[in-house]
Amino acid sequence: MGSTTERYDQAYFQGLRPDPLLLVSQWADRHRVLASVASSEPGFWRTTRTPYLREVMDCLSPSSPVERVVFMSGSQLGKTESGLNWLGYIIHQSPGPILMVQPTVEMAKTYSKQRLDPLIEASPVLRDLVREPRSRDSGNSMFLKEFYGGILRITGANSAAGLSSMPVRFLFLDEVDRYPGDVDGEGDPVALAIQRTVTFANRKVLIVSTPTIKGFSRIEAAYEESDQRRYWVPCPFCKQAQVLEWQQVQWPDGEREKAYYVCIHCGEIIREHHKGWMLEHGQWIAGASGDGNTVGFHLSSLYSPLGWVSWGQIAVEHGQVYRDPPRFKAWRNTKLGLSWEESAEQLDGDGLMERREMFGPLLPPSVVVLTAGVDVQDDRLEVEIVGWGRDEESWSIGYWVLWGDPASPAVWQDLENLLYRAFPHARQVSDHYVRAAAVDTGGHRSMEAYTFCRTRQERRIWAIKGFGGMGKPIWPRRSSRNNKGRVPHFMVGVDAAKESIYSRLRLKEPGPGYCHFPLDRDAEWFRQLTAEKITTRYNKGRPIREWVKKSHDRNEALDCRVYAMAALHGLMSMGLQLSKEADQREQYPLKEGQPPPEPVAHVSVQIIVPKKLKIIMPDKPRKSSWLGDLRERWQDGRRR
Repeated sequence: MGSTTERYDQAYFQGLRPDPLLLVSQWADRHRVLASVASSEPGFWRTTRTPYLREVMDCLSPSSPVERVVFMSGSQLGKTESGLNWLGYIIHQSPGPILMVQPTVEMAKTYSKQRLDPLIEASPVLRDLVREPRSRDSGNSMFLKEFYGGILRITGANSAAGLSSMPVRFLFLDEVDRYPGDVDGEGDPVALAIQRTVTFANRKVLIVSTPTIKGFSRIEAAYEESDQRRYWVPCPFCKQAQVLEWQQVQWPDGEREKAYYVCIHCGEIIREHHKGWMLEHGQWIAGASGDGNTVGFHLSSLYSPLGWVSWGQIAVEHGQVYRDPPRFKAWRNTKLGLSWEESAEQLDGDGLMERREMFGPLLPPSVVVLTAGVDVQDDRLEVEIVGWGRDEESWSIGYWVLWGDPASPAVWQDLENLLYRAFPHARQVSDHYVRAAAVDTGGHRSMEAYTFCRTRQERRIWAIKGFGGMGKPIWPRRSSRNNKGRVPHFMVGVDAAKESIYSRLRLKEPGPGYCHFPLDRDAEWFRQLTAEKITTRYNKGRPIREWVKKSHDRNEALDCRVYAMAALHGLMSMGLQLSKEADQREQYPLKEGQPPPEPVAHVSVQIIVPKKLKIIMPDKPRKSSWLGDLRERWQDGRRR
């Protein structure tokens, strides 16, 4: 590395040199090497593989007058690699201070290990410039990379300290739609990060993301302020240019995997193998004037190069999710690169009552797994057991109110009896048991709830605590012991769960995501299930979505459903595949006298029900026997 004086002189004279005329895409073609640990196509970078990225990268070159580049796109298009090319270019050709922001500090750590380190190690021109990692040398750490003439800091949007640490010339904001609305009470993380660049007249800002919800999407708002460029490609037959749109993708009946594209001008069928030629001859065309300093690019996964994501794969996934709003939303965001517009329809508990059906006492034929959600109150426990089938179609198997002081063991014994109860199935399979339960520990009687969950981890009775905020997953990747009971507990993203539940409650026909309710469920329960609504408030000019309870309404039924859904997602994080289990169950015949598994017709009858929630206790209390229950479930699994 040379002496300190030599390094100082080299950095000083390098800073006096003007920025090079070499473009970012040219640098990538000459110097970028894709590592096998970070790329499905290791080897030298070729911009010709993704021609649409050339202009995006070149706008980040010092010779370009553009100050801000906005890239709103679907998945599997190379947008992350283009950002890495830019970082490599800066380190090698135009050194200066860089700030790279991921949605969370944890994601920043993963990005540093899995993206930045392979970038540096695989590219020889970068390997010699970045200081080697040493245990006692802070010049190259997980969140800090020093190089001649500059420094790269990696942080999370949830860290106010990381966003306000130093002035920077280059700013890379990745997946901005997953950033929190406010960071440590100091405001919008995007605004905080951009504030770090104000002292540099030659600054460059790259903002990249897949969009989320219309009206709340940062990347969509930034794109609308830009010149709104889209990639126009020629038809291989009539040579007329067009933007690839989903409505032009078609397929033979029942064969989505054979999807093709129909030219909007001549009507000719364009096959997947034509895509390479089309991308090579495409061009970006602006759709607005913008503010003069910002260019915006929008691209859907329909442009994904040959061998990455095909039109057939996109069509197959569409067929799997288009009837289930939460999954269809993700498809629209990640495949079309478009935001999702929420339905303005208000849910009505009385209207949902008309959808009640007659099922039971056996579990419906399509149920493959049971989960439970437990809400803890000062004088009772409320429990819902939900049956789940293919594509998360659900059946509310039962709702129980277990009266008793949670400070005493009696009510917890009642809960244990209920969670260990056997439920006979309509098919000729073994009785079903609750496979996982989520117990709320975030409010009333948390220590007692922790105590109940502590010895039942192997039984998958999990301690959970709900927390709100956009972008929080329903089920976290790992548990935490940061609680009074020192028990593993999981932070559940309740906003995402409620959004998913409400979207599915709006479905009118049985199928993926549809919610079935039994005939004996009363009006009060439905009012509790729909007791909240989503509202918008503004914090320092930034819209914040939040769920609020309607005045004087109780919401325990909604909370229980949220926790039961969280338990399902916990099982899926452990490898549960509902479709696979549904295929296995369907091989077993129905028990004698059972109706076929087709959707049951809706029942619309007038039933007089008490206003107070019906109280149902377990059939027969019994003493707890953990070893006996474990042996029983193991034998049950072997019989299956």
